[in-house]
Amino acid sequence: MGRDPDLFFPSAARPPGKPKRSARGCVVREDCLEYALANGEKFGIWGGLSERERRRLRRARAMSRRVSETASAS
Repeated sequence: MGRDPDLFFPSAARPPGKPKRSARGCVVREDCLEYALANGEKFGIWGGLSERERRRLRRARAMSRRVSETASAS
């Protein structure tokens, strides 16, 4: 992507808006997000999502799996 890696680790002085916008058009965005989810990355913007957003996504996926497993067991 050719961007400074520090850009993707926002702080109070550097809010997450710019790195999230940069990630929108990235060709490896999905791979980046899946890497972060699989490896429990706790810091930074990965695949265009913050840690809070990734936590929500992990919970939603887990809930979806449980619903699917319950439905298939019936």
